[in-house]
Amino acid sequence: MVAGVELGGTKSIAVIGRGDTILDSFRVPTTTPGETLGALAAKLAEWRRIHRPEAIGIASFGPISVEQGRMLPTPKPHWAGADIVGPLAAGFDRVAFHTDVTGAALGEGRHGAGVGLSDFLYVTVGTGVGMGIIANGQPVTGMMHPEAGHIRVRRRAGDDFAGACPFHGDCLEGLVSGPAIAARAGKPAHLLTADDPAWRDVADALGEAFAMLFLTLSPARLIVGGGVGLGQPQVLPMVRERTVAALAGYLGFVDEHSIAERIVRAGLGDEAGPLGTLVMAQGVLPGA
Repeated sequence: MVAGVELGGTKSIAVIGRGDTILDSFRVPTTTPGETLGALAAKLAEWRRIHRPEAIGIASFGPISVEQGRMLPTPKPHWAGADIVGPLAAGFDRVAFHTDVTGAALGEGRHGAGVGLSDFLYVTVGTGVGMGIIANGQPVTGMMHPEAGHIRVRRRAGDDFAGACPFHGDCLEGLVSGPAIAARAGKPAHLLTADDPAWRDVADALGEAFAMLFLTLSPARLIVGGGVGLGQPQVLPMVRERTVAALAGYLGFVDEHSIAERIVRAGLGDEAGPLGTLVMAQGVLPGA
């Protein structure tokens, strides 16, 4: 039995379970660290008395310091510098901590679209763009966790949209995130029709980014989740087409015949993150 917490920018969830079975869950809005972490910690204390979980996995929105267990400077009010692991890990001897997108990647790797693969990426496209990179079965962490959502991509000719990222303008997140789509189109993504030209702009940017990721990391698969990634079924076929075009035949394992297996929808949907925290917790148990 293990516990997990997924901290999101708008809502957070605590879960307890075994394997791919969530026995109980608890959701709270993400407000201030005191309110949110306090409510989650109280539920975890209750579960420790009842279920006696052996470990906890904590996956958080970022940017975070994986080593220190803290939030780094973030635009979300009140959260910069917040101690994440301390309040949530109290009473647990074994703790795993990483980003929310890495947690989701581990969930997909164990139970979803990444089963059987040792090298793959999980990309979430929604309010922001995040990437969890799994290499040799392990999440990639260098000086800090990857922030590949902020890479620059080649723009199509004539596209002069300034982008919506407050740091970089027209980085990938500044071009394809929910706020970027709304800024470009003048209305939220969920109100756009499937044939709106804004989706071609999204597909162009993602296709360029995915081609670069195949070239640099050589993953067996790119798994796409998030509200934009999963909520707009017309986008993924366009992204696949653009990726193949950008590679121009250079990679034999990514072509028009294999692309549907190389870029896929997430298999777990909204459950990827919560299940991923349980996978993280299981990973720090003896003999894992």
